[in-house]
Amino acid sequence: MHRFETILLADGDLNSRQLLTTKLSSYGYRVVAVSDGEEALFSFAKEKPQLIVLDVMLPKIDGYQVCNKLREISQTPIVLLAALGNVTDRIIGFNLGANDYVIKPFSADELVVRIQSLFKRSYCNPLFIQIGGLQLNLSKRHVFKNGQLIKLTPIEFNLLEVLISKPGKIVTRSDIFNTLWGYTAFRYIDTRVVDVYICRLRSKLEKNSTSPNLILTVRGVGYMFQEIQH
Repeated sequence: MHRFETILLADGDLNSRQLLTTKLSSYGYRVVAVSDGEEALFSFAKEKPQLIVLDVMLPKIDGYQVCNKLREISQTPIVLLAALGNVTDRIIGFNLGANDYVIKPFSADELVVRIQSLFKRSYCNPLFIQIGGLQLNLSKRHVFKNGQLIKLTPIEFNLLEVLISKPGKIVTRSDIFNTLWGYTAFRYIDTRVVDVYICRLRSKLEKNSTSPNLILTVRGVGYMFQEIQH
């Protein structure tokens, strides 16, 4: 099984949908197949896929519109499928936020290669960190929780970056303060500032901030980011 195994496949053609579902499933991916744009948006919210394959010519809401709507809330990788092969069409797709653009007719094996490459670029890049449902794009300084964009202040992002880069390891309040503000904390009030930001971060990332399961307190020492267990 792939680490990021769920793919949302939106294709209006039944034969194509069945063929691609069979091929992708044979590579170990879990495929959620839908036939129109409305279903694609609904299934994205429900299934939280790690990659999306969108036919441009979808019924009800076309693939371009679906891509645009998804990019308003998520950075999940998207592959567009289209019979239109000119440069303008590709530019439209990429401007809407698509990561790749496959021209019909194509072989199922070609699509698998594209998908594997996109997974590798998106999730194995050292500038992209994923633990459980959390994704950090370090270059763009974006944070997503289950595919949803979370708005963090610069300090909150820096704090999360420090913690998430050392899952399962204790990070002291003094080390956190030094990393975020660039100098050693000399007073107790300084390290208490760290506690305030931890509280704010928990309120945005934790399911229940009063009983956290992501950012754990190590009493008298500091904090530890715990990797989610599935």
